[in-house]
Amino acid sequence: MKKTTPTAGPSQRQLRVGELVRHALADVLARGHIADDVLARHVITVPEVRMSPDLRLATCYVMPLGGKDETAVVAALERNKKALRTEVAHRVNLRYAPELRFRRDETFDEANRIDRLLHSDRVRLDLDRPQAEADDEAQEAEPQEAKLQDAKPQDDESHDKP
Repeated sequence: MKKTTPTAGPSQRQLRVGELVRHALADVLARGHIADDVLARHVITVPEVRMSPDLRLATCYVMPLGGKDETAVVAALERNKKALRTEVAHRVNLRYAPELRFRRDETFDEANRIDRLLHSDRVRLDLDRPQAEADDEAQEAEPQEAKLQDAKPQDDESHDKP
């Protein structure tokens, strides 16, 4: 059996099962099958679920809509993980019900950080400068292209006859 290298990404099976678990977990949370006050007060999104290679561990990245009370929501999910695992196991046909671990999804924060960075004055200066240089180079190249097109022989029918 071929071993995967540590740098290799998740297998297709891991990705597929992760999506199945994500859909099942989102369905359970949306329908309110778990009796918990904190979970009942929040709409929780599950943007990603990462499966371990043996499919026995599912790391679920969650975010309450609006980003409020993130720690309370993650704590409530951890408290109810046994019931959530049972509900997910009923919806996903696997040999073993994966253990669920809940983590706060930080991709939105990272995207905001990158967006702020790209819109900062320092980066804007760097982005504008190459554009201005590219415009100058394009203007210099236009006369040369015109000379090259004038130098090309014209296609006429006399070349086709032997």
